[in-house]
Amino acid sequence: MLGVDSRSDTFAQFVALVSSHLDDHGANSGDMAARLFLSRSHFDRVVGALAGETPARFRRRVLLERAAYRLRTTDMSVLDAAVEAGYTSNEAFTRAFRRAYGSSPSAWRVSGAAVHVASPNGVHFYPPGGLRLPAIERVSSMTFVSGLVDHHVAVLGRMLDRATTLTDHQLDEPIRLSVEGIDSEPTIRTLLSRLVGQMDMWNAAMANERYDLEIERHESIESMRERLNRAGKAFAGYVRKISAQDRFDETFVDATGGTPYVFTAAGMIGHVITYAAYRRTLVLGALVSAGAPDLDDDPLTWFAPATQ
Repeated sequence: MLGVDSRSDTFAQFVALVSSHLDDHGANSGDMAARLFLSRSHFDRVVGALAGETPARFRRRVLLERAAYRLRTTDMSVLDAAVEAGYTSNEAFTRAFRRAYGSSPSAWRVSGAAVHVASPNGVHFYPPGGLRLPAIERVSSMTFVSGLVDHHVAVLGRMLDRATTLTDHQLDEPIRLSVEGIDSEPTIRTLLSRLVGQMDMWNAAMANERYDLEIERHESIESMRERLNRAGKAFAGYVRKISAQDRFDETFVDATGGTPYVFTAAGMIGHVITYAAYRRTLVLGALVSAGAPDLDDDPLTWFAPATQ
């Protein structure tokens, strides 16, 4: 990750742990420390220093934000919200809620006030069940681009290392489409759908929403166009926004699957660019072979200097 050291990585793991165990009300700091293979004292010290609040207080605040979200968006009763948040009585929940939001749960429910309360670390509950970490350090566009190039050089070096294990005959053997790739039995349709789906899927991950891969089965070109218009604009808009604010270190916790997945904006964008380049090159060759008009996708053309 860009800008993440071992301490902040521990904090990200802590946030992921909290996100996946919001309903485990029996868990305490000792349990969470053990799950991260840390001593209780070291765990409390690292989380406290980076979060600006104790692990227990952090968890209680997130649970209150989730309860507030439930009250605002569903017909859940105050008592049910209290129980889900881990409170043993409606009275205890109401007192805690009033301290955080300045009014009773019933009054706040119709007030239109913000779900998120003041936080020393900027981590808040994001529906339906995840958390989001703000960027720990400013990572500029220049740093990000340099990181992509460094990644390319490092990967190429590893590829050359592996190439030394091959014979000259293997090195000179023509590469055919039957070689192992990142997709199983790719076709023009499946590759195009996956290229669109990449952005749609990561948009969903950032919003902590599930993405249904079934949409990519035998998807029509018309459906792909509609999704590209929506998902492509949203993805590009997000990249422009964090580029302007140097927020490439922004970290997400996707809790929609069985195991929470932690990723940074930089890693996610780099992932999309890397695998999209492979798929795009494969599709372009297949389109030409199928008789479609040629297409210039060279970045040199896209970023050509303006004519004088």
